[in-house]
Amino acid sequence: MKTKLYLAILWGLSGAVALEASASVDLFNNPVGAIGAKSNQPDLFNNPVGAIGTDKAQAVPATEKAAPDKSAAAEAKPAQTAKSNHWAYKPVSRPSEPAVTDKSWVRNPIDAFVLAKLEAKGIKPSPEADRAAFIRRATLDAWGVIPTPEQVQAFVEDTAPNAYEKLADRLLSSPKYGERQARRWLDLARYADSTGFQNDETRPNLWRYRDYVINSFNQDKPYSRFIQEQLAGDEIWPDNQDALIATGYMANFPDNHNSRDLVQRKYQITTDITDTVGKVFLAQTVECARCHNHKFDKISQKDYFSLQSFFANVSAVDNIPVAKKSEVEHNYEAALAKWEAATKDIRDKQKAIIDSVRDQAVKHHKERYLTDSREAIFKPQSEWNAQDRWVNHRLAYITDQQSLAAFLRDTAESKGKDKNYTKEIADKWTEYDKLAEDLKKFNDLKPKSGSTEISAMTELGHSDAPPSYVFFGGDHEKPLEQVQPAFPEAITDEKPDIKATPFSSGRRAALANWIASDKNPLTARVFVNRVWEEYFGHGIVETVSDFGKAGQKPTNPELLDYLADNFIKQGWSIKKLHRDILLSSVYRQASDYREDIAKADPDNKLLGVFPRKRLEAEQIRDSLLVASGKLEDKVGGPSVFPPVPANLGAGNQWQVSKDPQDQNRRSLYIFTRRSVPYPLLETFNMASAQEAHSKREVTTSPLQSLALFNSDVVFGWSQALAGRVINEAGKDEAAQLDRLYQILFARKASDSEKVLLQKFLDNHEKTVREKTSEGKFAVSIPTGLKDNQKLDPIRAAAFVDLVHTVANSNEFIYRF
Repeated sequence: MKTKLYLAILWGLSGAVALEASASVDLFNNPVGAIGAKSNQPDLFNNPVGAIGTDKAQAVPATEKAAPDKSAAAEAKPAQTAKSNHWAYKPVSRPSEPAVTDKSWVRNPIDAFVLAKLEAKGIKPSPEADRAAFIRRATLDAWGVIPTPEQVQAFVEDTAPNAYEKLADRLLSSPKYGERQARRWLDLARYADSTGFQNDETRPNLWRYRDYVINSFNQDKPYSRFIQEQLAGDEIWPDNQDALIATGYMANFPDNHNSRDLVQRKYQITTDITDTVGKVFLAQTVECARCHNHKFDKISQKDYFSLQSFFANVSAVDNIPVAKKSEVEHNYEAALAKWEAATKDIRDKQKAIIDSVRDQAVKHHKERYLTDSREAIFKPQSEWNAQDRWVNHRLAYITDQQSLAAFLRDTAESKGKDKNYTKEIADKWTEYDKLAEDLKKFNDLKPKSGSTEISAMTELGHSDAPPSYVFFGGDHEKPLEQVQPAFPEAITDEKPDIKATPFSSGRRAALANWIASDKNPLTARVFVNRVWEEYFGHGIVETVSDFGKAGQKPTNPELLDYLADNFIKQGWSIKKLHRDILLSSVYRQASDYREDIAKADPDNKLLGVFPRKRLEAEQIRDSLLVASGKLEDKVGGPSVFPPVPANLGAGNQWQVSKDPQDQNRRSLYIFTRRSVPYPLLETFNMASAQEAHSKREVTTSPLQSLALFNSDVVFGWSQALAGRVINEAGKDEAAQLDRLYQILFARKASDSEKVLLQKFLDNHEKTVREKTSEGKFAVSIPTGLKDNQKLDPIRAAAFVDLVHTVANSNEFIYRF
């Protein structure tokens, strides 16, 4: 008993553990694309596939769980909480704009709040950045890529009084804005195209959620609606397919496809969703209260499990038909039809073998699950409660023909030790296994991406939810008191307004409406702080996902509340928030080092200097693609697989896309496989998809320089960039150097830089000539040259190396 309790506590203390697993195709025949469209929503369990062996009677309302463990309850009675006076829980109120001395510096109220803090310290703000530096900064921040020289020149030469306004509007109206903002949000959504854990199964539909996020930002969808759709789109707008896709936010949990404890799996999934919602929307470390009352904030275990109970009835569903097919769906269907036609005979033979032992195989498969899972699995459907329905849906969700074939394999390989062993069974396994090997020969025909279905989180057409309990030490096998859905008492005394529907409990709609409410003290503050951090490298609250007592206090609380209040008053418009920041004087400042500020404000918390910032992994790769002229601007669609180093050893987990255009798409569209991160991005601190990633880390290591310098892909981009420079600047080498700098840095090379670069070019040419004369060196010349230009291959090779070196410079991977 003590050992079991000790292990349970250890598991609980692990906190927000990264859970993982699979999202195989749902095996229930009945599509759920019309969830809630009719009041008589059909029971999704009426017609299961795969001969799971359940009865087909209508499910009955949930029954109570076994009596809670009273001895544990007596040992650890959760404490009650009361509304807290913590600053983050107080209502947002619009502060008065502070009086400042230098009124000419104030372009909008943001500047007044920043300047008031600077003047109080006797600090003057920095002068404006020059226009070329500004447009490079703003384009990287708003789009995630460098601007073209033509865009830079047009802005620099624009003498109109509203030049900055026109630039901001152009940046915010481009599809690239939505792509950039989506990348930031997907970090928070722990987005991935695979499930993680050992098998790391592909989730073929989740890219639709990524596209939903891109489109939401580009459409300037109100943030309040954005929240509601992701948490309860299926309940609030059941006939809107985008709202169903939006619930993919919850479905992004890592998932262990092989888990044999389905009751524990349900608990781990709802735990992941609860922790993510608390962290992302409310900036609360609610996960700390799963095993015990929060040590710092007034969040009790009861608060935690009351919050978790909002998600008690949700299940992942992967077979909702796409409402309107596009080229993606048609291409997928065509490719799948070819594979199905070529493999029909093999698959029919396999099915016939399984059919001959189906009852035994189903029983064998079910018996592999743990006791509490089998309790629901072997129960007649007429006796199912809400918990049983979740377990059986999950069982069908992860069961396919290969799962049933395990009976043949296990029995045959037992060599007579299994009671079911017969020579006939062994022969059937041999035949089935041979057919499986034959089927692999047609893998090249099988579509590698795309689908005709969407993934969502729904409540399976039922409104009754499993009971929720406080668990002693976070151990789901030790229930204490039963709880109902409720908001954390320290934050609000408001009660959930839950309205069940014939197809759903209505719980998540109540939660989403509370989070998205104008009166919620956290939601607007948390989001505007995230946007501020995106532009200035640090949030007004440094701990962007922790507004609790253990987090940092706001450096400028009046500015935070002004931004939050204004955000709500402007209809939760994200674009208007970005525009206000882009057009502020504080954002226009130069980033040049100032000794006076280094002494008075060493951490630059008051923003007397614009903070320099290392580019994120995706910005580096995408900007290199832009510079080389290789970037493909296609928006949306299935994820792609660019080339990876030959020694990565990922096998069939990373099959490079055959279309060269797919290989050069924005990093946002690279397949996010949890077990195999894309190496170039991982080197530069890409977000981990194991849990909500609040802020990009910035590390500096030799591996980063080596990755850029030794990468064949990056070198290929340098060859293309060299060709572009020659095409655009002509044969004059001084003009080539200027053009190279214009492309990479939005400025011309200085005289001293030209002298240095010319010297490098001359010396390197000599080195290349020596090595090639000795037969030890293969030259790499610029690619993409027009008009069959004739170049000295040795000089051209030296120029490629110069371009490659400049592209790897510190100035390129920073924005100033």
